[in-house]
Amino acid sequence: MVNIKFKINGQKKALNIHDDMTALAVIRSLLKLTGTKEGCGIGECGACTINVDGKAVNSCLMLGAQLDGTTVVTVEGLAAKDGLAPVQKAFIENHGVQCGFCTPGILMSVNALLQEIPDPGHEEISKTLAGNLCRCTGYSQIFTSVKEAARLAGQGDQHG
Repeated sequence: MVNIKFKINGQKKALNIHDDMTALAVIRSLLKLTGTKEGCGIGECGACTINVDGKAVNSCLMLGAQLDGTTVVTVEGLAAKDGLAPVQKAFIENHGVQCGFCTPGILMSVNALLQEIPDPGHEEISKTLAGNLCRCTGYSQIFTSVKEAARLAGQGDQHG
C-alpha cells in the first residue's frame, strides 16, 4: 500500500492505494470520476487522458502512486461554477462530439494544448490529437472546435 496526497479538480485528496493501481483506476474506481474512460488500456486511444501539472497524460499508463504531489484536472474539473469552459462550449457548438466516448480525453488533450499554445496552428492541433482516436467525427469538426476554443479562450473565457 502507498499513501498519496494530491489535488484533483481543485480538491485535496489523501488516499491509501495499492502500489500497482493505475492513475485511471484511482480516478474511476476510488474517486468515482467516471468521465475519464478506459478504452485500450495500453496508451493508444487517449480516452483516459487527464491533465497532470498542466500536461496531457494517459492515465492508464501512469501509476496511481505517481499522482502524489501533483495537481490533476479531469474532464469533470474543466467547467467552472458559472458555466462550461471554452473548449467544452466550442465542441458542442461545432459538433466536435458524436458518440462521446473519446470526447473527455480529447477535451483534456486540447485543454493542455491551449494552456501551452493559446492560438495553435493546424500542425500543433494535429500533433496534439495524434494520441486521441475518434471513430465518429472524421476529425474535421474536432479541428474546427479546437480553433473556436482558442478564440473563446483568447477572449478571457478560460477555465480549467
